[in-house]
Amino acid sequence: MAPEPTARALRAALEEGRITVRELIEACLARIEVDEPRLRAWAHLDRDYALAQADALDEARRRGRPTGPLFGLPVGVKDIVDTADLPTEHGSPIFVGRRPARDAWLVERLRAAGAVILGKTVTTEFAAFTPGPTRNPHDPARTPGGSSSGSAAAVAAGMVPLAIGSQTNGSVIRPAAFCGVVGFKPTYGAIPRTGMLEQSPTLDHVGVFARDLADAALLAETLVGFDPEDAATRPQAPPRLVRAAAEGLPVRPRLAILRSPTDDRAEPAMREALAELAESLGDAAVPLELPEAFGRAHAVHRTIWTAELAFRFGRLVAERGELVSDRFRELVRAGERVDAVAYQRALAERRFLQRELAGLFHEIDAFLTPAAPGEAPLGLESTGDPSFCTIWTLCGTPALGLPLFTGPSGLPMGLQLVADLGDDERLFRVAAWLTATLASETMP
Repeated sequence: MAPEPTARALRAALEEGRITVRELIEACLARIEVDEPRLRAWAHLDRDYALAQADALDEARRRGRPTGPLFGLPVGVKDIVDTADLPTEHGSPIFVGRRPARDAWLVERLRAAGAVILGKTVTTEFAAFTPGPTRNPHDPARTPGGSSSGSAAAVAAGMVPLAIGSQTNGSVIRPAAFCGVVGFKPTYGAIPRTGMLEQSPTLDHVGVFARDLADAALLAETLVGFDPEDAATRPQAPPRLVRAAAEGLPVRPRLAILRSPTDDRAEPAMREALAELAESLGDAAVPLELPEAFGRAHAVHRTIWTAELAFRFGRLVAERGELVSDRFRELVRAGERVDAVAYQRALAERRFLQRELAGLFHEIDAFLTPAAPGEAPLGLESTGDPSFCTIWTLCGTPALGLPLFTGPSGLPMGLQLVADLGDDERLFRVAAWLTATLASETMP
């Protein structure tokens, strides 16, 4: 079967007039009509509205108006991101039919760049642990991961070339690994979160899904920006991710095969794949063990996350608890038990771990770790183990998930690349070098 066209190839065809935006959107809708009953990736889809957006873009092009970097490209948007023209329900019956008054910051940016908001993709309940209805495109008996389950599955199934997700623990990198697509979580605060469901302001990140590295660079570079309504953002020159993904590194990088507190959770096939990768990279890869302080990182993450979750959702659970899952209610209750001293101590430990990482990156270009323990697990009661992502979400470092491995059942397994805070451009250069180097060799 021929590979799905990349977003860049589709953008070129649109710009050159070989296809119209309406034709592209009709093709995506046709694919969705075939696969959606089996995969259930979409929370909201309005065919007529999607085609109306396409017709407006085609008309603007006929009139000679400027086209943006995402001109005509359909994008799936996770259903925790506000859209004024489509419902935003947060994966919860409490918010069924909710219509935001305005678009989220990133949706405004997507529209300004010429994208078509194809629809809203399924999220787990409040972007936490309780699964939604989405299935893994490679095996519907397996989880697609979460919480950005619909976004990852929609890209993997060829329903849409690009999609938006979010990550507060492992909600971009893990579903990308399970579904076999590229996932990117940029540096904390790189993409404004204004108009998104707030779980944990200290940990929430916007992320993207794409079919390849260059497409992920295109979407992420378009979304990076500053919004005074999001205190995590700041005015700065955006990273040139598209150029970085195209050029790669001019010199051989120094990569660390990381030993971390989660190593014992990796499945044998993942350990074998990493060992073969290290061997193929030769002296470009060195073993590195995280300092002992990182043994507490998962506990620090949980303290911050549950405390901020309880602050955000405590009243909602108290008033509408019968419409909330048991697991989410337990998370909120755990957060309500975190006292102020423990919360402030966890924030201080986070800052300390960020400084520790910065010291390690002085001589290392990127860490290489599993994106998840292995293949997507069987069953739909869980979204899988996010523990290989926790440290990097806690510290806010950029992370890329690449579907470089194949597991024992023939399903994708993901490699995760991590760089220092603010080093998103270097991360894409390293990833481009790595994929180009491995493309000429036998893949693990």
